[in-house]
Amino acid sequence: MGKKIPLRQCTGCLEMKSKKEMMRVLKTAEGDIVLDMTGKKNGRGAYLCMKSECLKKARKNKGLERSLKISIPEEIYENLEKEFEK
Repeated sequence: MGKKIPLRQCTGCLEMKSKKEMMRVLKTAEGDIVLDMTGKKNGRGAYLCMKSECLKKARKNKGLERSLKISIPEEIYENLEKEFEK
């Protein structure tokens, strides 16, 4: 049997994809919201596809807020959008 590929659901488009194809948005113990490119940092994570429209959908449907169990201020979304464009 082959190695199992960990799947995660995008909080924007709600599709299941492998972890490697996705970007992790992390709520740290201090309550900060950061992008975790390694996928290894400690904290509560939510996943997004690498597409900016998924970030827009997640913002509209409050998918990230539900996944991270925290309300997310506008400036955090703007920072995420900037990092997304890189």
